[in-house]
Amino acid sequence: MTIRTATSIGFTAILFWSLLALLTAATGKVPPFQLAAMTFLIGGLVGVTSWSKRKQGLKALHQKPAVWALGIGGLFGYHALYFAALRLAPPAEAGLLNYLWPLLIVLFSSLLPGEHLRRAHVAGALLGFAGVVVLIAGRGSLDARAEYIPGYLCSFIAAFVWAAYSVLSRRFGEVPTDAVAGFCLMTALLSLICHWLFETTIWPDTPTQWLALIGLGLGPVGAAFYVWDIGMKRGDIRLLGVASYATPVLSTLILVFTGYAEPTLTLAASCALIVLGALVATLIPRRRQA
Repeated sequence: MTIRTATSIGFTAILFWSLLALLTAATGKVPPFQLAAMTFLIGGLVGVTSWSKRKQGLKALHQKPAVWALGIGGLFGYHALYFAALRLAPPAEAGLLNYLWPLLIVLFSSLLPGEHLRRAHVAGALLGFAGVVVLIAGRGSLDARAEYIPGYLCSFIAAFVWAAYSVLSRRFGEVPTDAVAGFCLMTALLSLICHWLFETTIWPDTPTQWLALIGLGLGPVGAAFYVWDIGMKRGDIRLLGVASYATPVLSTLILVFTGYAEPTLTLAASCALIVLGALVATLIPRRRQA
C-alpha cells in the first residue's frame, strides 16, 4: 500500500467523524457512556465480521500488553475524558480545547523516526486551529469561569491522549488493523461499567433514534477507527493532522443542511481558514521540493 493510498483511506475517518454530531443528536437522550458502550460494541463487531474474510483475523488479538494499553487507553481514555469534560464545562469551550489534538499530532509526528516537521505543516495546523476558534466563538461568548477548570483540564488531557494514541500507532506499525476490533470491544465493556456506576439507562424512543445509533456504531464509532489506524500507520501523518480540522466545519455544514443549525458568516470564515491551512500544509512543501 502506497503512502498516498493510506492517506486517502485515513481521510475517510474525517468524513465519518463529520457525521458524529448529527447522528449523536439524532439518538435522543441516551446517556454518553451508554451510547459509547452500544456504539463501540457495534464498531467492534464490524471488525469481528471482517475476520471471516481472513484466516489471520483472530490472531490479531494476540498482542503485547503495551499494544493493548495503547489501544484501550486511546479509545476508552479519550472518550471517558471527553465525556467528563462535557459534564464539567460548557460544550463550546471543551470542544475548543479538545480540538488541539490535530495540532498536537502534527507536532508529535516530528518525534517519529524518519519524519521531518516543516514550518508549513505547523502554519497549516495553526490556521486550522484558528478556524475552529472562529467557528466556536461565533456560536456565542466563551465562558472561562474558574469552576469549569476541571472540565477544561479533562478536555485538554483528552486532546493529548488522542494525539498520543494516533502518533504512537505508527510505532506499532506491525500490529494489524484487525486488532482495533479488540480495542473497540474492551472500550464497550469499560463504558458499560461506567454507565452502570454513573448513569441511568435511557433507551432510544423511536426507530429513527435506533437507526442513528446503529449508524454511529457502523461509521463514526466503528469504521472510522479502522481507516484512521491505516492512515496513521502507513499514510502522511502530518497532512492527516492538518486535514482533521475539517471535521468540525464539515460537521457544522451537515447540521446546517439538515436543519439543526443556521448558516453564519463565522462558518464561512472558519471554512476559509481551514482550507487555507490545508493549502499551506500541502502546496508549499511540494513547491520547495520542486
